[in-house]
Amino acid sequence: MHETARTTVERTEGLSSPQATAKRGFDLLVAVVVLVLTFWLILFAWIAATLDTRANGFFTQERVGHRGRPFRVIKLRTMRSDASEPTNVTTSADARITRLGRVFRRTKLDELPQLINVLKGDMSLVGPRPDVPGFADELNGGDRLILTVRPGITGPATLKYRDEEALLAAVGDPEAWNRDVLWPDKVRLNREYVRNWSFRRDLYYLWKTLFA
Repeated sequence: MHETARTTVERTEGLSSPQATAKRGFDLLVAVVVLVLTFWLILFAWIAATLDTRANGFFTQERVGHRGRPFRVIKLRTMRSDASEPTNVTTSADARITRLGRVFRRTKLDELPQLINVLKGDMSLVGPRPDVPGFADELNGGDRLILTVRPGITGPATLKYRDEEALLAAVGDPEAWNRDVLWPDKVRLNREYVRNWSFRRDLYYLWKTLFA
């Protein structure tokens, strides 16, 4: 019996046009369906977050997106504002997170409004997480392959570090650990995601996000 070796051809220039079109079409279909089904939940959570934080229940923040273009990511607000805490690194011990906010973050309900970003074309269902300026916009060389796809709500790095805030809370210097350890590993995982992209892998990451 002869065995045929299967090899994976790694991409160096991102997805092909047909692949990108298929991925975008799937994103739009799922985003529309899920938003229709969960509109009531997002509205209820927005009202609850508004009362809980005493600010607009929707939180927007600039992130680096497709081809390095900035956009405003939309999430449910889970923290109270505190000008004395300017850091973008959030740990599970952060005192700014409200009690309700912890529930939203633990259940990932705060991520649900990002489906609006998917509809707008800022994001994809699956892909590298969009990061704040100062990280993704400073990628060099082959690492810039990550920017050839839309950032995602979930993906391999998101799943590996789903307990990221607890990990950050356990180290002495969260900002340094995020910069020197966490971020480089996320870049590696996201680069591999783009190089080996397939529709089947996207379905797998969505399944793992919802049911793992």
